[in-house]
Amino acid sequence: MTDLFASDDFTVANAAADNAPLADRLRPCTLGEVVGQEHLTGPEGAIGRMVAAGRLSSIILWGPPGTGKTTTARLLASAVGMRFAPISAVFSGVADLKKLFASAKDAARHGDKTLLFVDEIHRFNRAQQDGFLPFVEDGTVTLVGATTENPSFELNAALLSRAQVLILRRLDAGALEQLLERAEALVGRPIPIDAPAREALIASADGDGRFLLNQVETLYSIDIPTPLDPASLSALLHRRVAVYDKDREGHYNLISALHKSLRGSDPQAALYYLARMLTAGEEPLYVLRRLVRFATEDIGLADPQAVVQCLAAKDAYEFLGSPEGELAIVQACIYCATAPKSNAGYAAMKASFKSARDTGSLMPPMNIVNAPTKLMKQVGYGKGYQYDHDAADGFSGANYWPEEMTPQTFYRPTDRGFEARIAERIAHWDRLRAERSGA
Repeated sequence: MTDLFASDDFTVANAAADNAPLADRLRPCTLGEVVGQEHLTGPEGAIGRMVAAGRLSSIILWGPPGTGKTTTARLLASAVGMRFAPISAVFSGVADLKKLFASAKDAARHGDKTLLFVDEIHRFNRAQQDGFLPFVEDGTVTLVGATTENPSFELNAALLSRAQVLILRRLDAGALEQLLERAEALVGRPIPIDAPAREALIASADGDGRFLLNQVETLYSIDIPTPLDPASLSALLHRRVAVYDKDREGHYNLISALHKSLRGSDPQAALYYLARMLTAGEEPLYVLRRLVRFATEDIGLADPQAVVQCLAAKDAYEFLGSPEGELAIVQACIYCATAPKSNAGYAAMKASFKSARDTGSLMPPMNIVNAPTKLMKQVGYGKGYQYDHDAADGFSGANYWPEEMTPQTFYRPTDRGFEARIAERIAHWDRLRAERSGA
């Protein structure tokens, strides 16, 4: 355990063969050499504390690709003196797990503890995940699972209750620069790119250390007589596609960020998240549906034209297609971000729907129900109805609420945008109603 917080001098792992991929040859030898995750591996981090105590509990490592989940698990086993038994949920099934559990039980009889590392653990179905529970509970294995997906959505509650979720961060520019320096030290010569291209290379990795080192290996494998500039680098290397699965957490994170940026009236941030989604391949009609929803939920009658703009953008996009039609989506986004905001209509809907559920089948007052038959007229249907167009100001001030209910107020317009005028109208009608009812 003394090497957990080793010196800053990086020691290249000598287990990997010389012809192994660069990323494998640069795998850290100690937890202290794992870059970008100091919040976990440092002395005050969860992993650092476990190693210092010499006791390891079951954990789930959750983080983006290329952030060191597998390496951390392997080094963690070494740091606490446990057997490392890796398995991938992509290529394994129940039979493989049974063999591992049997092997772990046999090792336990000889005094050896087993760290069972399950890569892509979210790919095991619910029943398979339940299969871990008895072996985790009786101490046969200490489970370390790795996932790129939100454990709250992908893992059983029972499994989560028995494991601590540790979040690995995407590697920042500083951490990625450390990887570049280690690669140069191992190879013995600089990467053949100039300083601006180096920055571009780091940005293209999108926080993925493995991807960065694979790109570096490509650069080293080509005879490049003079250092590349950003344009030459871009032409040589394939552009990295943003990590964005349309049915996964990244999708929901970005649409949430777009919605909240719009609500916060920040058109610049809203455009950024809109661009993130569209350039990553999101379906434009999905974004348009969300904009229409936003216009009705967060703008409403403060600017009735917002929903009109969004629907017009939908029509324009369907008419023009991509990429020309995407300008209409951008226009709708800007309109919504800069419009006055009100959720009064949304709040009114929730309150009125709740009241309708709570009050059940109350009969409307007799004066406002139709009397299509003679019998209905005889029993009082429609009696006393006042036709508003015949009243002064076109307003009768009649009661429209069931007799068993007191009048409710569901819609409370704000003083923003067009709703300010609506508020004036409602106040005017409330005043007339009070005068004509004698209240």
